[in-house]
Amino acid sequence: MILALSFSASAQLNTPRGSQQATVSQRVGITDISITYARPSVNGREVWGKLVPYGMNNLGFGTATAAPWRAGANENTTITFSHDAKVEGKPIKAGTYGLHIEVKPDNTATLILSNDTNAWGSFFYDANNDALRADISTKTVSHKELLTFEFNTVGTNSAVASLIWEKKEFPFTIEVDVTNVVLDEFRAKSIGQTGFQRQNWENMANYALNNGGDLNEALTWIDKAIAGQFFSQKTFNNLAIKGQILNKLGKTNEYAELMDEASAMANANQLNTLGYQMLGAKDYDRALKYFKKNVADNPENANAYDSLGECYKTMGDKTNAIKSLKKALSLNPPANVKANSEKLLKELGAL
Repeated sequence: MILALSFSASAQLNTPRGSQQATVSQRVGITDISITYARPSVNGREVWGKLVPYGMNNLGFGTATAAPWRAGANENTTITFSHDAKVEGKPIKAGTYGLHIEVKPDNTATLILSNDTNAWGSFFYDANNDALRADISTKTVSHKELLTFEFNTVGTNSAVASLIWEKKEFPFTIEVDVTNVVLDEFRAKSIGQTGFQRQNWENMANYALNNGGDLNEALTWIDKAIAGQFFSQKTFNNLAIKGQILNKLGKTNEYAELMDEASAMANANQLNTLGYQMLGAKDYDRALKYFKKNVADNPENANAYDSLGECYKTMGDKTNAIKSLKKALSLNPPANVKANSEKLLKELGAL
């Protein structure tokens, strides 16, 4: 924090400053979070309780009589969210906010996000403009000469941002509802050019399927891909996605019938996947049908025989399991297929 003010030409012109400006960014899902700030040095000074006073203070300039720390130097430190998020469990709308901190002497602090982003430091801070306040705990860390913001922990749906300076760290958690952010963005864009591409409807239906989206909405989307007004086209991919949605909705008969249709379009790997899906569903008749079709369509494919042998083994047909697995080994299989066939044959007492 620099309390000295200078309104010389250097405050208006693009000239170097003692506290250099920096921006750090992190993406969570498709949400971009960025913090822009100026980086003062410790420079041998006593920081906490001295250079940065504890609590809310009258800094002797501006309109604020009770101001927090500006969390940097020069203009407002700002934080920007490209989508709605949560900070320390509290909702914050997409946008840019001034970032301030009320530092306390007991290893706690209050993070303040303000709707005012254009002020110089905290001299004009007004609590009426607060968008969010959250109490946080600080940590003691090794010496950091330059004030630094970092994203040290990043997960699928969250990130931890930290201000680190001198020997103190101020971490705060940012959470994003990634699934709904992605799906909301598609909903908004689907009425434009995005909605005229079959693959976009397939991708979003698949995303909703695998990320906790509304399955009935996902079913509507995949139907648009399969029988859309402008791009009607059945493929193995979109039939398989629809089948998985139907299965999750408990419509197992519709799912199985659709997989029969999809199997007619499937390549070797896709047929193999279908077979294992049916094994998992304990629909052994369909599993066996798909694995047999794969062998018939690809008679030199060792993996096809390996999978057929595994199906027979699962069904308790030891004779045909051994026959298929030995056939797989005779076709000079890749290492992973060979290892699986040998493992299954040992379990069957045939190797």
